[in-house]
Amino acid sequence: MAPLAQLRRLVRDGPGRLVRELGAFGVVGAVCFLVDVGLFQLLYAQVGLGAVTSKLLASLVSMSLAFVGHRFWSFSDRARTGLRREYALFLLVNAAALLLGLAVIGFVRYPLGQEGALVLQGANLFSIALGTVVRFLAYRRWVFVAESSPTPARPPVAEEVR
Repeated sequence: MAPLAQLRRLVRDGPGRLVRELGAFGVVGAVCFLVDVGLFQLLYAQVGLGAVTSKLLASLVSMSLAFVGHRFWSFSDRARTGLRREYALFLLVNAAALLLGLAVIGFVRYPLGQEGALVLQGANLFSIALGTVVRFLAYRRWVFVAESSPTPARPPVAEEVR
């Protein structure tokens, strides 16, 4: 949808829908954030897995929880375009965000040589914040699309009276 059409839809629907979606997105995101951060810490600091492997596993678990939360709550009033289509696009968007997160963790860990759990957790938090913005915009635009409203019909032209 073109930006002008999105603006018209926002004005028509009012900011209430955006606020509801953003609020639910925030709650689902907060829960998934805690899962991601906690699982990363557990896997890296306690279990002893590598930093990138820990990030990958933590992200996969939190990503799956996020899909369920967003599909059935955050964006539940949007058009349904099919579970397979939505999940495939959701995975694609999250794969891009995951690659971004892995790149940040990998860069801090290997080229910069940082091994401390606190430093790596800081890099993890940064990658999550950046990924959150990307995800919200992409979910609204491509994954959980708004119902397309039909173009209004033109009013009939009155015939001239003779």
